[in-house]
Amino acid sequence: MLELSPSLLSADFTNLKKEIDTLNKLDVKYLHLDVMDGMFVPNISFGPMIIKKLRPLTNMIFDVHLMIEDPDRYIENFKDAGANILTVHVEACKHLQRTISHIKSCNMKAGVSINPATHPDVLDYVLDDIDVILVMSVNPGFGGQKFIKQTIEKILKIREKIDKRNLDIILEVDGGIKTTNVQNVIEAGANLIVSGSDVFCDKENKIREYKEIFKNYKKD
Repeated sequence: MLELSPSLLSADFTNLKKEIDTLNKLDVKYLHLDVMDGMFVPNISFGPMIIKKLRPLTNMIFDVHLMIEDPDRYIENFKDAGANILTVHVEACKHLQRTISHIKSCNMKAGVSINPATHPDVLDYVLDDIDVILVMSVNPGFGGQKFIKQTIEKILKIREKIDKRNLDIILEVDGGIKTTNVQNVIEAGANLIVSGSDVFCDKENKIREYKEIFKNYKKD
């Protein structure tokens, strides 16, 4: 598996239906939805009501990334809104194992995200319970930031952890990814690529370019 998950945060919010229609036409399988509360990150985006309005427009997998404090409060809301994957930050959860169990009890895939300065070893005790690991390659909260190059080493370490235990975990990376650097991220072991500003600046050409790059790699 090697897929692109365009980040809706960079879309034209005055015409979201048209943006979704274009992604559908280009056979995009995932849509990355960044939810920000202005507390865990210094920005506010959107919540479950917007996601619920978008759900009837597409069959894309809704890859919902919660950048919010105490995410347990809203897990059922995002399930009801149509989320397929719900990813929480290890830094925002008081009891991470319980949060993961809560997500899975709602029949969603459970993801855990870590910030650039967070050591990957924090994942060791939940690896057997999660479906997705989201590595932030920028500090979360804003689109259009520059990729932090030290993230490559972290992706390599996490891929090694996953493979050592022979686990079926999606390794996702988000932040500053462009067609000019995505090869490095893939080669380090990522298989779900989030890109926002790079995709939405020229959707049709950029998505085709990403897909062409992906053809050169095989990821199980």
